[in-house]
Amino acid sequence: MRKEQSQNSQAILVPCCLPIFRKLEDIAMIKYTRFEHNGVKGASFWPGCLTPPLAGGSEGGQEPPGAVKKLRRPLLLLTDLYTTAVEAVSPYGATLERLEYVRRTFTDGDFSGLYVAAIGKSAYAMASAVEEALPDLLIGGVAITKYGHADCQPLQKITLFEADHPTPDKNGLEATRHLLGLARGLDENAMLLCLISGGGSALCLCPVDGISLQDKQTTTALLLRAGASIAELNAVRKHLSLVKGGQLARMAHPARVVSLIISDCVGDPLDVIASGPTTADTTTFEDALNVLKKYDLTRQVPPSVVNYLLAGQRGQQPETPKGDDTILKGVENIIVANNLKALDAAHTRATLMGVDARILTDSLSGEARDAARWLASQVRQQQRSVTPLCLISGGETTVIVRGGGIGGRNMELALAFAIESEGLDGVTLLSVGTDGTDCVDDAAGAIVDGDTVIKARSMGLDPMQYLSSNDSYNFFKHIGGLFVTGPTQVNVMDIQLIAIA
Repeated sequence: MRKEQSQNSQAILVPCCLPIFRKLEDIAMIKYTRFEHNGVKGASFWPGCLTPPLAGGSEGGQEPPGAVKKLRRPLLLLTDLYTTAVEAVSPYGATLERLEYVRRTFTDGDFSGLYVAAIGKSAYAMASAVEEALPDLLIGGVAITKYGHADCQPLQKITLFEADHPTPDKNGLEATRHLLGLARGLDENAMLLCLISGGGSALCLCPVDGISLQDKQTTTALLLRAGASIAELNAVRKHLSLVKGGQLARMAHPARVVSLIISDCVGDPLDVIASGPTTADTTTFEDALNVLKKYDLTRQVPPSVVNYLLAGQRGQQPETPKGDDTILKGVENIIVANNLKALDAAHTRATLMGVDARILTDSLSGEARDAARWLASQVRQQQRSVTPLCLISGGETTVIVRGGGIGGRNMELALAFAIESEGLDGVTLLSVGTDGTDCVDDAAGAIVDGDTVIKARSMGLDPMQYLSSNDSYNFFKHIGGLFVTGPTQVNVMDIQLIAIA
């Protein structure tokens, strides 16, 4: 559920599953509407004083309030670029583009039935595309997505489950049992189409014998709090699971397996995205143990976890499938969308708008505060530009939790950037998750400029104290700048857009 923002919070609301609107001349009055456009289905928030452009209405309306009005022009630019980026990686559209290939593969293999296993934040949208394009081939399937990431329109042949993310819950466990039951029942005449997207590691889980759901929840929470990267986190999760690290493909053997994958990982490593359920695992039990040692967690995680990993290191538990495993020979893994595709779309859109745009990187990673410092240094190098400039980056940072506050990596990065860029004129940054959430469900990120810290101090707020407490959400709730979209059903990591006037 979306929390209501107080009048003082001045949260910036933009359309959910965004491409239906191109200009936001006013964000003061918000209405709720459902829509379907360019293959994207869902619900959206939109400026109530506007008639949707696609409906043929005219634009115009009231002047936006104080702090929002100040950011009006860069906000319009950055919001436009964000919507364009998200539209470019629509899971529905990205899946639809590949389904003719899936049909040919099915026909050439003379298979008797097509089954679907969809996992991740984009599972519903991807499964919807299959039901629309391949109804004559589809027999059934299972889809597992995050709470709130499915439309109200039910799937017809694919059973939909919702579960928690990033910490797994019992609904995810129950849903995965149904998925594994489907996979185990397939034979050589069947084709399994796996639709994989970010979030799948937490949503699709089946712990090995001796490891409880609570053990996995505790281990996941500790690793997240310590600031472990997604690759490190998944190295541990794969070795405590019966489905991750190529093991879904193992269970579906001898069926033909084709996976369409939306990447939410830097560099698009197949074995890291959703913990690689249909690809060879490049990590080992020893790697998993080394992750726990790196973050000094061997005595904090449940003893059952350490004992199982040690047993695996000694060869007493089976390893995940590796590259030479014959079971994986007939498996095909295809990346259909990633962060760079989204950044390229934003770059093209900015260029068409007459803005000089430059992609800095699609591999922004490391601690959010360090990434903010790096971005601020890039801004200082470009400030003498004589034309409007937009710097574009993407990736996925981490946050080392030092305090008891609330906030995600994008809000933390934005707050750190605001501190680094205090007083810089004409500089506005938007850091936002493409999935529409940033640790909290009612904000996707935040927007800041060179006056953000100055304004905070004038209100009696200490930005450094909020940063030290990892309390970026409450900082922006007080001062304004929360960027709210709602779930987008997209998940290709994060985007940072910087406008330099």
